[in-house]
Amino acid sequence: VQLVESGGGLVQPGGSLRLSCAASGITFSLYTMAWFRQAPGKQRELVASITKDNNTDYADSVKGRFTISRDNAKSTIYLHMASLKPEDTAVYYCNADRRVLAHNLEYWGQGTQVTVSS
Repeated sequence: VQLVESGGGLVQPGGSLRLSCAASGITFSLYTMAWFRQAPGKQRELVASITKDNNTDYADSVKGRFTISRDNAKSTIYLHMASLKPEDTAVYYCNADRRVLAHNLEYWGQGTQVTVSS
């Protein structure tokens, strides 16, 4: 199983970025997919999630600014980030999660750095 994130980088406050996460080795359409982030010295936190039925959920801190989407044909999810703030600076991780009977199947990507700074 591989989850490969891309699209991170340095952006000025108020700018935009689009992150991508390409999955392989899983039946992508059956998984809830999510983006988490971890800033230096802080715990990893959920940013946004999208279920196999395209139901979405967002952290309060990013509502109205970030949009998560998925393309099952490409086994890829996206995170469009707008109106970025310095406090959005973190490593962003892709997550795949599926519950099968009593087992939780969960996978993580390696992360991509997002830095918001002038």
